[in-house]
Amino acid sequence: MSIAARRWLMTAVGAPLSVADFDAAPGPGEVAVAVAGCGVCHTDLGYYYDGVRTNHPLPLALGHEISGRVVAAGAGAESWLGRSVIVPAVLPCGECDLCQRGLAPICRAQKMPGNDIHGGFATHIVVPARGLCPVDEGKLAAAGLTLAEVSIVADALTTPYQAVRRAGVAPGSLAVVIGVGGVGGYCVQMAQAFGATVVAVDVDADKLAAIAQAGAALTLDARAHDAKALKAAVAAFAKARGLKSTEWFVFECSGTAAGQLTAWSLLVHGATLSVVGFTMDKVEVRLSNLMAFDARALGNWGCPPDQYPAALDLVLAGKIKLAPFVETHPLADINRVFAAVHHREIKKRAVLVPA
Repeated sequence: MSIAARRWLMTAVGAPLSVADFDAAPGPGEVAVAVAGCGVCHTDLGYYYDGVRTNHPLPLALGHEISGRVVAAGAGAESWLGRSVIVPAVLPCGECDLCQRGLAPICRAQKMPGNDIHGGFATHIVVPARGLCPVDEGKLAAAGLTLAEVSIVADALTTPYQAVRRAGVAPGSLAVVIGVGGVGGYCVQMAQAFGATVVAVDVDADKLAAIAQAGAALTLDARAHDAKALKAAVAAFAKARGLKSTEWFVFECSGTAAGQLTAWSLLVHGATLSVVGFTMDKVEVRLSNLMAFDARALGNWGCPPDQYPAALDLVLAGKIKLAPFVETHPLADINRVFAAVHHREIKKRAVLVPA
């Protein structure tokens, strides 16, 4: 069947995103999703403003935080027809050796909307049916949420879920999150949901004030502390709370060189450093610190689709506050919203909603 659809295309770095018509008919094993909402991520801005290379050549529709309803299904995917879903930000093939060994995040045949294939800044998106996360809209309504709002589960929530889970955060842990806007704010909440006492570090007073109401036991303004003073403040807090002076979990979510250096400076004996944010900037660190502290560093590329339902359940159970940190805008205003997010005029997670 033919489905008349529109998407907003990036044609060049910094050029206005332009709308184009296309046919959203799915092929075998694929579905067409009528987009309810698509979140604006720091990664999208990296492609658009900084020239980070996409795997799919331009023109390309960006956007990888997507929710919606399946309106058409190709052969083999008919069971999804009519269902509300979250589209994972990274869709592994599910069949290769890496996927079979539980290493889906590094599947070499993975498809990322807005990078490998056209993304969710559109009225519709065509994606593989494998790995979709079903959404019960009745439970959403009971939780006071809309389908558009939970689009951000696809990255802003599931990526820190995977990072916290992989790191091994458990009750009694001390977690330090660097950068608490967007993904970092949800990382604070996720670490707390896993039982940690959380310290939030940022340079934005408004973001620190907001996260203090949603899971951070201590907030620290990085502008008011040099590296030594910041580490001393965290150590003093840990001692006062009866927490360990070792084995801290440090999550770098700012996606800045300064944030990465701050995170590195917080290594202690037995620490785990999880890199969640992305920047093209380079930093210089002494790798021997990992040896000296018997610490470890982990990279985090998305979240396996089979983990999405558990992350969504935390939202539906009220353990993760989502709505206070999300605001919706018309998809037609995409150029204005990109600029506003880029210039930090919008401090919540912006979700673009087709008319």
